[in-house]
Amino acid sequence: MQPSPEQSPHHAYPDHWEADVVLRDGGTARIRPITTDDAERLVSFYEQVSDESKYYRFFAPYPRLSDRDVHRFTHHDYVDRVGLAVTVGGEFIATVRYDRIDERGRPASAPADEAEVAFLVQDAHQGRGVASALLEHIAAVARERGIRRFAAEVLPANNKMIKVFRDAGYTQQRSFEDGSVHLTLDLEPTAESLAVQRGREQRAEARSVQRLLAPGSVAVIGAGRTPGGVGRTVLRNLLGAGFTGRTYAVNRAFAADQGTIDGVPAHRSVGEIDEQVDLAVVAVPADRVPEAVADCGEHGVQGLVVLSAGYAEWGAEGRERQRELVRQARSYGMRIIGPNAFGVINNSEAVRLNASLAPEPPAPGRIGLFTQSGAIGIALLSGLYRRGAGLSTFISAGNRADISGNDFLQYWYEDPDTDVALLYLESLGNPRKFTRLARRTAAVKPVVVVKGARHSGSTPPGHAVPVSRIPDATVSALMRQAGVIRVDTVTEMVDAGLLLADQPLPAGPRVAILGNSESLGLLTYDACLAEGLRPRPPRDLTTAATPQDFRDALAEALADEGCDSVVVTAIPWVGENGEAESGDGEVLATALHAAAAAGPAKPVAVVHVEIGGLAEALAAATSTVALPRPSTQSSAAATPPRAGAATTTGPTPARTPSAPGTGSGTATAATDAGSDDGAGAAAGTDGVPGIRIGRIPAYPAAERAVRALAEAVRYAQWRRQAAVPGKVPEFLDDTIDEPGAAELIDTLLGPGPDPRGRPLTHDEARELLGRYGITVRPTLPAPDPEAAVAAAAQLGYPVALKTTAPHLRHRADLGGVRLDLANESALRRAYGELTDLLGKPAELQPVVQAMAPRGVDTVVRATIDPAAGAVLSFGLAGAPSELLGDTAHRLVPATDRDAAELIRSIRAAPVLFGWRGAAPVDTAALEELLLRVSRLVDDHPEVVSIALEPVVVATQGLTVLGASVRLSPPPARTDLGPRRLPNY
Repeated sequence: MQPSPEQSPHHAYPDHWEADVVLRDGGTARIRPITTDDAERLVSFYEQVSDESKYYRFFAPYPRLSDRDVHRFTHHDYVDRVGLAVTVGGEFIATVRYDRIDERGRPASAPADEAEVAFLVQDAHQGRGVASALLEHIAAVARERGIRRFAAEVLPANNKMIKVFRDAGYTQQRSFEDGSVHLTLDLEPTAESLAVQRGREQRAEARSVQRLLAPGSVAVIGAGRTPGGVGRTVLRNLLGAGFTGRTYAVNRAFAADQGTIDGVPAHRSVGEIDEQVDLAVVAVPADRVPEAVADCGEHGVQGLVVLSAGYAEWGAEGRERQRELVRQARSYGMRIIGPNAFGVINNSEAVRLNASLAPEPPAPGRIGLFTQSGAIGIALLSGLYRRGAGLSTFISAGNRADISGNDFLQYWYEDPDTDVALLYLESLGNPRKFTRLARRTAAVKPVVVVKGARHSGSTPPGHAVPVSRIPDATVSALMRQAGVIRVDTVTEMVDAGLLLADQPLPAGPRVAILGNSESLGLLTYDACLAEGLRPRPPRDLTTAATPQDFRDALAEALADEGCDSVVVTAIPWVGENGEAESGDGEVLATALHAAAAAGPAKPVAVVHVEIGGLAEALAAATSTVALPRPSTQSSAAATPPRAGAATTTGPTPARTPSAPGTGSGTATAATDAGSDDGAGAAAGTDGVPGIRIGRIPAYPAAERAVRALAEAVRYAQWRRQAAVPGKVPEFLDDTIDEPGAAELIDTLLGPGPDPRGRPLTHDEARELLGRYGITVRPTLPAPDPEAAVAAAAQLGYPVALKTTAPHLRHRADLGGVRLDLANESALRRAYGELTDLLGKPAELQPVVQAMAPRGVDTVVRATIDPAAGAVLSFGLAGAPSELLGDTAHRLVPATDRDAAELIRSIRAAPVLFGWRGAAPVDTAALEELLLRVSRLVDDHPEVVSIALEPVVVATQGLTVLGASVRLSPPPARTDLGPRRLPNY
């Protein structure tokens, strides 16, 4: 909304303050500045507020607003007087206002840094977290305008408002004066305020997803009058899944007396339905979607799944249509999955929702699956179905104009029905938030990601995302830092997901290999070495091995304290007549089940080659399907399974789901170890007698099984390390001048800085880095030989002579650097050679620098990526990092653990630790330098890039020989800002 011409031209309407937010109950609302055009909305809003709430706001009966009040509350300068409103459906539901005051509480202007703040929330919307969201946004606005403290007067009986201030996490003071509570809030974000904000964000966004996945009623808009078509298919799938709520078919083409379609009530509009509709599945042409959205919004629908195509994937016109769809839905408080979506599935027994086009619906299980592609979604569902895997939830988000993978990470974080999260992503709308949410979720359950469209310029046309300048390798490294299991293909994702869902996490990298084929064992052994595991020599049971031999060998391997996991390899064996023995697969599967169930909790994977019956037997064993206990009725009277449900024969596996924080869902089955066969009757958790079968994932190739196991090993190691988070050492505080650096940055940027930023000169960079305890060895200009000699005399021999021209910087291979010049004659000779070879001094810009102690040349960089945020990078200088890409990355702020891992994670790290008999270098000094650079970039967002090259790390200490720094005005919003939904 833009201001009217009456608005002061000196303070333009701040449209960057507008934001869509998710409230506590999962609904959405819009926060925006109040303008002079809002007079009627303000009056209407105030009329719907109770007398009690008015009394709490004005400390006296205040039945209506005077014209003067309306003028005051709608006219702001957006600096000293600011008002924000929360709107739903275009109407106000809450307001907040601040007025800048001086130390005596009188109206003031800058530099006064305190403001009085007051809230008013419509009674019908109290309890939805409206005031908490408003406080976050008005505090951010105030900080932007130079206000550091809020003062508020609250009546003692207004407990709700007092709680809003108390729970915000800001540093605050309270006193009781003249019959009211006087509150003062310091608006500087604290660790507590940030934790509160992110906790509220998680609960609100998880709730918004839950409203879509667990509706009490669903309307399919666009269900055709005849069989076939998208809408009718979704309706059929809803009914086939046994949805526990109410279902409606909606089509404006229905006759007035249509009655029912497929046995469900048929209506021409949502407005005709006389009950609440929670979720609408929209399957009409794109030009009719706005009408359907308005119908839903005006009648209280909570969320939409838009299957309709014709949006951003169709170009600029479709992209604008998509933006308008999101704006329209959010204006009514609704969230959207889609458009161009494939649908959603929730296999919870209490819901049984299949609002999708899935031809093969998955059985219930413990895996959550999110995909941005309908085609990939179909392939994944089909593959999981064939391998007997069950899902807790499935979402195919299409263009993900609103609901994204971030929202489902928020939901899965606390979802008790999901043990593993699988995501196929083609774009990251908010990478910074994704890594934050993924790190938190990965701390309690595995997150496996396939990233499609990895190369520059290949973002799907339906996805509008921030432009990222960092390569895919860096994105992968940052995901690994966050605990995400990044794999390359959807096949690898399923392989890893099945193992993580069915097996305990390995305690280490030691792998036992056993089987009846020496060759297959050796292939497995080689695959383990290639993945960085520590395999034991394969144990060959020979081709004469029986299932009992497999069982005994597996039990022995599991009991061995020297192994952390087991890979079983199996090939067909033949009988005396030269033919494969019938039933060998089922018998082998039973033997492996028994050994795994009786042994210690260690992961087991099976590699099999064409064994008849084994694939089917292990498909049941590897199933993550939560099977019902057998019916006590006769088979003739038993209720047939519903569509899509898995059916098995034999004992019912009993599964104990893991709680958050205990790892992936593990089958904690145990057989009666005292029975003769080790697989005797043991009661399951549901009281059903029989074998409690441990689910063992099976793979058709050794490489696939080992790759999945290696991912589990790396993830388990990350989990153990993440349990004790790193920290920033306190000693840094004593040598860092943060205020001095801030003042210097303000001076260097100057008034009205160029939004493109500016590079610092060598001396400016040295001064700024020095404020953070980073010493850069000085250089002196040498425009001619005499100046070079004078500089060397000042610095002391030996010296280095090097060019600083951009095309020759750090290019010793081109002759632009001459080292160890011990005296004047050597310096003059080098100067002449340099200018004769490369050009005139004016072009080369030569400098003289004192020699540093010998060591390993490294490079330290920090950059601000518009999508991912601040990234700290490290590598060896020259070919290793520039040619081979051997560079490690971590997100800022980096901890002591991040710094230690950073220098150890490059492939050339052995060079730093005494490779081939060389003396190890001072890695402690290098880690401290990385922490200082991280702290500088984190404290001052104006520092958009730093490059220290080379950094020579010696056996004692290090020397920074070159530094470049670039400053730019900071972005208006960061991940530390108030909660807001992205606008693409």
